[in-house]
Amino acid sequence: MMAATHTDQPATDEQLARRLQERLTPTLLEVIDDSAQHAGHSGANAAGRGSHFRVRIASPLFTKKSRVAQHRLVYDALQDFIDQGVHAIAIETL
Repeated sequence: MMAATHTDQPATDEQLARRLQERLTPTLLEVIDDSAQHAGHSGANAAGRGSHFRVRIASPLFTKKSRVAQHRLVYDALQDFIDQGVHAIAIETL
């Protein structure tokens, strides 16, 4: 398992997308950094980016899995980003 490189920089949508591509081989993937919309909320950071993300994803790995199991696959793929400061990930599986 490849860990995210720890830096003082917030995570980017490109980093999360790259990780999801590697782990879940999606057929559709959108990762959007919604952090600016959460300024002043719990978990927001001073940079205004890298704390809140929205993910829309379709993957063959989701076949015959419950929505909870699908979301768990996404969270598991991104766990080290969460450990390093990503506060929220809104997931839409397709």
